[in-house]
Amino acid sequence: MSNANSRQQEELHQIKQMMERSSRFISLSGLSGIAAGTCALVGAYFASNVIYKSQGGIIQGIDINLTNQSPSIADLLGNNLIQIAIFTFLASLVSSFIFTFLRSKTTNVSVWGTTSKRLFINLSIPLLIGGIFLIKLIQIGAVGLVAPGCLIFYGLALVNASKFTLIEIKYLGYSQLIIGIVNLCFIEKGIFLWAAGFGGLHIVYGLIMWLKYERQ
Repeated sequence: MSNANSRQQEELHQIKQMMERSSRFISLSGLSGIAAGTCALVGAYFASNVIYKSQGGIIQGIDINLTNQSPSIADLLGNNLIQIAIFTFLASLVSSFIFTFLRSKTTNVSVWGTTSKRLFINLSIPLLIGGIFLIKLIQIGAVGLVAPGCLIFYGLALVNASKFTLIEIKYLGYSQLIIGIVNLCFIEKGIFLWAAGFGGLHIVYGLIMWLKYERQ
């Protein structure tokens, strides 16, 4: 009788795993989080050098006060701070994809299946809207709101996409939202709180994921 119960429990466990694989993208790698967090900390270091070298309320050509003159997209792309942000984003994206791709081979789950597409769409929509909003903030000179805006929109994106992946993503999203709201209260600490959110939290999240799901 006990053997029959044990067999039933094992079958239920296997069914549960199959359902989870079909409804959630489970190949996110903890190493992706660590890599993204490291890239963010490096980017924050270079960005802080640019910020603290600025004088007279100007950050490398972008007025941090509200102004009637809005810089064009070309002006923004020529700005050192924007260039650092773009490079940091691309480095984080590429390194995260590499580790996730390697993880997908281990879990035997397609890195671009139906579930991962849903995850991507739900993650991308808040990020795209947030990016447009942040560009407008920069154009009107409200640069102090960019760091908390990044954290808040990113947190919303993670929470929105968490239903298609591991539960830890939701907690990471909530943590980003909290730091973003705190940043709204301490605008002058933007670069440090941005580094804490995108750098520190990602590394902590990555370590937890690696210890929980990947360590053999």
